[in-house]
Amino acid sequence: MTQTTTEIFDQICELMAPFNQKSIDIKTDTTFATDLELDSLSVMDMLAAIEDHFDITVPLNILPDLETVGQVAEAVKDILDE
Repeated sequence: MTQTTTEIFDQICELMAPFNQKSIDIKTDTTFATDLELDSLSVMDMLAAIEDHFDITVPLNILPDLETVGQVAEAVKDILDE
């Protein structure tokens, strides 16, 4: 079953809850480093949770391009659609 980017985004927001220490309202343009103040280890832990949830592997070569929650949702959708 194909999921929409919005559905994927909503699921990612739920998965991010333990990492959202500042309890900010997560939007598609929310950044991991600036808005959520996550260090690289926290980002990798969060990514592992996302990969486990969707049963995918996010290629390491695209990680530097994923700065916002929306970009991650798009990347997950692209991987799921492959």
